[in-house]
Amino acid sequence: MLVALTVALSGFSIPIGASRCFPAQHLANVLAGVSMAFCTSLIRNLMGTGSLLAFPGSMAGAFLGAFLYQKTQKLLLAYIGEVFGTGIIGGLLCYPVASLLMGKETAVFFFVTPFLMSTLAGTVLAAVLITVLRRLGLFGYFERLISE
Repeated sequence: MLVALTVALSGFSIPIGASRCFPAQHLANVLAGVSMAFCTSLIRNLMGTGSLLAFPGSMAGAFLGAFLYQKTQKLLLAYIGEVFGTGIIGGLLCYPVASLLMGKETAVFFFVTPFLMSTLAGTVLAAVLITVLRRLGLFGYFERLISE
């Protein structure tokens, strides 16, 4: 369901430099993790609404956010993991993808700023949504659903 929702929202993006900010991707990454990030990136690429840069960015952030949450059960660390994983690690991993697979000449840190802006927007949206779900008593339901 999250993959479908994230793909459906792929029309909502903001161009920044050579990449497009896609906050819905990061919102879902915080909620679901790596397998959803891979599926969404793949479908977005097949539909023409994403690029190869979606893979390293989304998967690094989703992994680190999910890993930190699983180990600590602290949402703040999941948010930090998503932002650091996507913005810094994913941004750096995009350099070889862009230069070797896409033929684009860029600086090593070229994708860090746009990826940080995108993931910050999506992570803030995720934090707001999770806060609302917790207040409504629904967060535990979604947490169990995701972990199954």
